[in-house]
Amino acid sequence: MSKKTQTIPDRWSIFKPLFTPIEVPARTILLEEGSTSKTMFFIEKGCLRTWINNNGKDITTQFFFEGGGVSSIESFMTGKPSLYTIESIEPCVIQTITQKDFQDTLLNSPELKDNIIEHLYSRLLKNQQVFFSYLKNTPQQRYEQLLAEHPEIIQRIPQHYIASYLGITSVSLSRIRNRR
Repeated sequence: MSKKTQTIPDRWSIFKPLFTPIEVPARTILLEEGSTSKTMFFIEKGCLRTWINNNGKDITTQFFFEGGGVSSIESFMTGKPSLYTIESIEPCVIQTITQKDFQDTLLNSPELKDNIIEHLYSRLLKNQQVFFSYLKNTPQQRYEQLLAEHPEIIQRIPQHYIASYLGITSVSLSRIRNRR
């Protein structure tokens, strides 16, 4: 969070006490699909992923790394059940903030609110790019794009999660990697 709010460092010191640090091991469910989100997570160390359950098969939808924030924003803001699960991939150090503290903070800080809106627009754009990539590109092209734009995913994320994210099997991903 502090990386995202460097333009308002004096304000950050006011909000820092509202956050609670937690450490979680790999493969920890932070929010389960169908549950209501009451917490927002900011990653200091580690990696999180979001995923959905499709008839017993998990499909990874996004990855989040150090300096990133994640919540089921739809659930967090509306109180409706989350459409996806949030899980740690690696051991993580995470700063958490409650829904109430977050909303109070936004009311008291127009600068932070603007920053959050900018972040949400950025996530919307990224989601649109991924969606259109599934419609237009082959799995090979999606892998090449992922490799070019997000090499940290290829380096840090287990292959079965990458395959799930690309919409292919682990065997297909191995074939694509071997062709390179």
